[in-house]
Amino acid sequence: MLPFDAVLTDLDGVLRLFDHTLQAEIEARYGLPLMATAFAPELIMPATLGRMTEREWLEAVAVALGGDERARQAVAEFGAVPFWVDEEVMSLLAKAQQYVPVIIVTNAMDTVEEHLDRLGLTYFADDLVSSARVGVAKPDPRIYEIAAERAGAEPARCLFVDDRLPNVEAARELGMTGVHYRTVADLAAVLG
Repeated sequence: MLPFDAVLTDLDGVLRLFDHTLQAEIEARYGLPLMATAFAPELIMPATLGRMTEREWLEAVAVALGGDERARQAVAEFGAVPFWVDEEVMSLLAKAQQYVPVIIVTNAMDTVEEHLDRLGLTYFADDLVSSARVGVAKPDPRIYEIAAERAGAEPARCLFVDDRLPNVEAARELGMTGVHYRTVADLAAVLG
């Protein structure tokens, strides 16, 4: 048994991993600030909140980088960087799921369901709370409240796992048990 009634987990940086070495290599090869531009709040937040599609976001990044063919090619390569499931994390979450619901809580774009399908995770979690679908993003307290409600659990009875400390701190402010994820050991320490 677990001392929680639900496990709420982030997707990117916890369950889904990206090839950051390849991202850095693409950035260096083109000599463009891809990461800083792509994840600048004025570009990423509209996509994360469902106000623009992933395709529109990639176009906005290309335009911000100059809009020429070179920028578009760099952004296309950046957008196609491979991602995969961390099997150890998935195994720990699957064990927890034998006792409590596991809800993915992610700041994501309109393509998150397609990405979960490509990863074979479409039916893994008990629910998905995507910022692009609910219109609020972590660390806004409302997204945590939505996730707890969907799990059928009081916030104080939820475990929340995220690789970004501000997101974990926001969950803790609602009374959730928060795990700042850096390695599988961080998750194993609370889920065994």
